[in-house]
Amino acid sequence: MNSAPLRLARLDTTHDRAAFDSGSEPLNRYLREQVSQDIRRRVAACFVALADGNRIAGYYTLASASLLLAGLPASTGKKLPRYPTVPAVRMGRLAVDQEFNRQGLGGALLADALDRAARSEIAAYTLMVDAKDEAAAAFYRHHSFIALPDSPHTLFLPLATVQLSRNSPFPVA
Repeated sequence: MNSAPLRLARLDTTHDRAAFDSGSEPLNRYLREQVSQDIRRRVAACFVALADGNRIAGYYTLASASLLLAGLPASTGKKLPRYPTVPAVRMGRLAVDQEFNRQGLGGALLADALDRAARSEIAAYTLMVDAKDEAAAAFYRHHSFIALPDSPHTLFLPLATVQLSRNSPFPVA
């Protein structure tokens, strides 16, 4: 178990990507080989949790997106304007180095992503994710995300929920 203090930052060239191992080769490869291009092309932003200087303990990406209004649960959709799509922020990837698993880092990265999306000066109704498998979907459901009725591995959490929790005396779980 690693107990080094972590700091959050936007990914840059000084961060050690080579040592990162989430146990998922596609997530490792994306961090090593693709994320810089996505950042340069302005299709994603990447944020990292850093330990021991510039060692990456975990990361996530954010990008603008939209959801079809018709795809939302009826109880959610009826509260929104009748536009065809709803503005969203998509968390494309979330990964934690195996050495930092089971220490709450995934939840901390998710909380940071929600906070960044809620603080944004660009309007967005929700943070959405595409869970890679049932275990990932369960992680997001544990954090109050709601599955789309026709796509159970696509989940969302209205950002108003995050904004309301800021006014709560209790920390967001």
